[in-house]
Amino acid sequence: MCFVIQAFPCQCTTVVLRRKGSRCQNKSECLCPALPPLQEEAAALTFMQAFWKNVVALVTRRHLLEFVGINASDINYSAGRYDPSLKPPFDAGFEGVGEVVGLGLSASSRYTVGDSVAYFGSGAFAEYTVVPAKETVPVPSVKPEFLTLLVSGATAYIALKRLGDLTKGETVLVTAAAGGTGQFAVQFAKRAGCHTIGTCSSNEKAGFLKSIGCDRPINHTAEDVSKTLRNEFPQGIDVIYESVGGSTLELAVNNLANKGRLIVIGFISGYQSASGIPPFRGATLPVKLLQKSASVRGFFLPHFLGDYREALSSMMQMFAKGELVCKVDCGETEPEGRFVGLESVFRAVDYMYAGKNVGKVVVEVTPAGVSNSKL
Repeated sequence: MCFVIQAFPCQCTTVVLRRKGSRCQNKSECLCPALPPLQEEAAALTFMQAFWKNVVALVTRRHLLEFVGINASDINYSAGRYDPSLKPPFDAGFEGVGEVVGLGLSASSRYTVGDSVAYFGSGAFAEYTVVPAKETVPVPSVKPEFLTLLVSGATAYIALKRLGDLTKGETVLVTAAAGGTGQFAVQFAKRAGCHTIGTCSSNEKAGFLKSIGCDRPINHTAEDVSKTLRNEFPQGIDVIYESVGGSTLELAVNNLANKGRLIVIGFISGYQSASGIPPFRGATLPVKLLQKSASVRGFFLPHFLGDYREALSSMMQMFAKGELVCKVDCGETEPEGRFVGLESVFRAVDYMYAGKNVGKVVVEVTPAGVSNSKL
């Protein structure tokens, strides 16, 4: 059992959930646990065992860049809704991009220390993370744009491909279209030759949607979405990519075309409630679906991991060719400043739930040129 390691820290900061709940900030804290020195025999054995099953130790040294992504589902995880058996304390965060600082034996055939890697797995809200190599993807550099593809981009790509059955000339409605995953749904639907409609909450977001090819942005704070859809698309919408839930989901059902497909990838409007589920008047749902031969299709990314590698490879190629916009929002316009450091994770989550973001919300864990490392 051998491994390669460079500049592994004596301590690191991580976000730990102490209690389950939908308000992350009230239930969690940033800790700096000391890591056992590798020269001690027992500690080295534990470390080697962790690496033995094809593991890479990821996340940058503090004087280099690393980014972690914020997802609406972060508070579902913190509330224990994804895995009720999970007992506090537990780590949080689903995705990150950083630098390899240590390698297990098997992983050393794929990576070297210093490589840039993106990773998708729990426990990302930390300065240093141990990640199985199978959950990592090599990237050209530590850029937040690559981070947008791991969950948000992959969700849109796979959901529309596997469940959307898109046909050229169809109409596609994306709710929360200027958000982390909505931006990709708009672009992928447009690439498929569809007429794209996107709901958003400001003129700034509507402008962004136009810039990425959305044919009809609808600012729901200035227009009645239901009335607009009835007037401009009287035949209904062929495919709806829905992430808001509640009254927005009801609106989506009511505006489906014959043989329409409604893809539910989330219901963010209810995540902060005690149940995590927004109210939905669904008593007439079977009748409405039957009358239109329409369908509602749920999508949960972990159920489609067999499609993940192909999706990521395809999106990476599009981005490299300049064919895919990966909008990142680091909170530059916030009064308290950009989201920098793990302490900013809580602000970033609140920022997203306030509907302020344009694109994917990202936290910069370590700013370039700044280091408080004791190494």
